[in-house]
Amino acid sequence: MNLRPLLDALDLQEDAARALADDLRGQIGELQGRLREAETHLEHLAITRKTVTGLADRLPAGPPDLPEHPDYPRILAVFHEATGPLRARDVCEALDHELLPKNVEGTRAKLKRLVKLGILTEIDAGSFARKQ
Repeated sequence: MNLRPLLDALDLQEDAARALADDLRGQIGELQGRLREAETHLEHLAITRKTVTGLADRLPAGPPDLPEHPDYPRILAVFHEATGPLRARDVCEALDHELLPKNVEGTRAKLKRLVKLGILTEIDAGSFARKQ
């Protein structure tokens, strides 16, 4: 029996298997490098998240959203020009509203809402000022 053809066939299969193994080792090396880069990127993102959330508590809160009524920006403009506390009647006059009880009370309600939003403060009963 001649073993040479069988050994030659085994050599061919060994060469093919060795080439495949070498190719797979190369791919594994490349994938390990990409995996290291991805893990480093994840670590950096985790550090960034921790830093940002740590700083978020120190950032001043943005101004609260004003209710959707045209008087609110005008009321704030009146307080920005004022040198001291104002009463609802004073704000009505500055807005050129008639000094009717319904207008004064409506303005007072708006001022109290701005106090609840933390934009104004009520110094005394019925006396309002900008929050410092």
